[in-house]
Amino acid sequence: MKKALISKIEPRETGYRVAQVEEASNIFPVDESWLAWIDCPDNIIADQQWFDPSDNTFKDIPPAKLVEQPTTIGTQTI
Repeated sequence: MKKALISKIEPRETGYRVAQVEEASNIFPVDESWLAWIDCPDNIIADQQWFDPSDNTFKDIPPAKLVEQPTTIGTQTI
């Protein structure tokens, strides 16, 4: 069984960031006012899913919207 370290101070969507995923035997004590260990499926990956406390599930982070980079005139690559 794996555990996800949830950062309660880092919002993602309507929940919180999955900061780390570890085997249950490898978890360590945390300050529970900021962090929490939650049982999770084996396929959870830190920073690719977020934890939704409203229904205690893990959800995928939506793909980032592509941002077009500005172009410049008269610049030089060094």
